[in-house]
Amino acid sequence: MSVVSEILHLLVTASLWNQVLAAAVLLLLPALGGVISERSGVVNIAMEGMMLTGAFFAVVADLGLHNPWLATLVAMAAGGLMALIHAVVSIRFRADQIVSGIAINIFAAGLTVFLVNRIYGIQDVGHASYSELLPSLNIPVLEQIPFIGHVFFQQNVIVYVALVLLVLVHVVLFRTRLGLRIRAVGEHPQAADTAGINVYAIRYGAVITSGLLSGLAGAFLAIGVSNTFVPNMTDGRGYIALAAMIFGKWTPFGAFVACLIFGLGEAIYANNSIIHVSPYLLSMLPYLLTLIVLAGVVGRSNPPAADGIPYVAGSE
Repeated sequence: MSVVSEILHLLVTASLWNQVLAAAVLLLLPALGGVISERSGVVNIAMEGMMLTGAFFAVVADLGLHNPWLATLVAMAAGGLMALIHAVVSIRFRADQIVSGIAINIFAAGLTVFLVNRIYGIQDVGHASYSELLPSLNIPVLEQIPFIGHVFFQQNVIVYVALVLLVLVHVVLFRTRLGLRIRAVGEHPQAADTAGINVYAIRYGAVITSGLLSGLAGAFLAIGVSNTFVPNMTDGRGYIALAAMIFGKWTPFGAFVACLIFGLGEAIYANNSIIHVSPYLLSMLPYLLTLIVLAGVVGRSNPPAADGIPYVAGSE
């Protein structure tokens, strides 16, 4: 069987698309956070660091508290705290937002390695028991539907949470007064300020929300998928989520489509034992797709007008 026919055969299996959806959700959560942050005018490339921090503290909390739900809240709080740092540096002190984001990613990578060594020494961080992981849910009756049942109704609970958040973020951004204010602040903060909107409060809230969602993604990765923490285990997913947001033109559903494309690349790599291609080549696939998407889309995508521009009250 040729490699092409092996891939085509894999593409029609429900198990592959089950993995695609799970992999896409790992990207979708930070991508939604990125959409919210950048719609408010703050560039956020620190989602990688926020997600990594959330993953570490999710495992630490789960091993200590033996409760995946509390561990998930701890992970979200950790991601939110990293986002607060980014918000203060970018909004209060008007530092370069790209530099701030890169610094947080480097800081998160170093901090988690340092804490692993301090808390656990050189030994393995450890694995939570099966009962202490974020559970997978099989929806009665619906799981029996051929193909669709296995893809959509036999997933981890965070997958369902993410799909609900996808709809919720879209509705909030484009169907509510709060969403209008977020978009106004990202497009023309001076006009929004004149209309009585607190530009700083909106931006702080948006950036912190992006951290909470990235922390949730980290918890899903650590105690929903991997069942442990490994240094730098996010493996660039925060950056891929950023690419998905750009591909989706700063919209929730557009980002979700991009996440599915990147998730397909990760799922194909995960099935490298079925496809007789070097796993090292397949491991490049998600990142290769990222480069192709960015090369073909970035030049034709227009971010919010004030994205990345610090706001000074009273400026013109």
